[in-house]
Amino acid sequence: MNSASLSKAKSRSGNPALIAVKALVTGNFICCFHSRQSRMDPIAHPINLGHPQKDSMKNLQDIICQIKKLEKELYEELQRKQEDFYYNIQGRKVRFEAAARRRHKALMTHVPIYLIHAGFRNILTIPFIWICLPPALLMDLSVSIFQRVCFPIYEILRVRRSDYIVIDRHSLAYLNLIEKVNCVYCGYFNCLLAYVREIAARTEQYWCPIKHARRVANLHSRYKYYLEYGDAEGYKNDFREIRSAGFQDLKEKETNAQP
Repeated sequence: MNSASLSKAKSRSGNPALIAVKALVTGNFICCFHSRQSRMDPIAHPINLGHPQKDSMKNLQDIICQIKKLEKELYEELQRKQEDFYYNIQGRKVRFEAAARRRHKALMTHVPIYLIHAGFRNILTIPFIWICLPPALLMDLSVSIFQRVCFPIYEILRVRRSDYIVIDRHSLAYLNLIEKVNCVYCGYFNCLLAYVREIAARTEQYWCPIKHARRVANLHSRYKYYLEYGDAEGYKNDFREIRSAGFQDLKEKETNAQP
């Protein structure tokens, strides 16, 4: 117990118990304050703000390589599905074998029967589904103009719209007219979101390539090139390099894709 604190407390109150409590609280507060000050003192206890260890970066590169390998295996598996379901892709068109098309037409549900089984509540939601189309078309136009104007200034390769907007489900003969329209709309909307996301990801990499502290449910394609959250030195030293050389993988991919 601090003697100075005890004497000071005694002069203010004659109660021995109260004197002891006041002295104890005051003494503990002073000790705790000095202890916390010493822990917060950057000179006494300097904080390590260095870059992550090289081993962690190597592990990240290994994970990226594994992802690319899995993507290749997925593509090969999709190619095998063409043989399983008797179709092949010629340019942008999907061609089924004649026997497969006849079988598909036999399995199609005709529109009257489809409407009977559609469900009244499902039909009531149709206006709310299609009211989203005008904003989607506007967003498609807006982001296309944005990247056409801005990406050359940023020296970023533009996102090829045809790589993301894929409309091919209308070629399925086992879908009736309503199902084809629905599938084209759903396919366009989801492909559009992927197209917009890639444009936004490249823009974010140029302007703010910093990972989030909290877990993100679904990472976009450029996230792996971002700086760690809280890495102030990395942001200070590597930000311009990420801008200038961070899109080199896109250029290499573009070069390899050319015949």
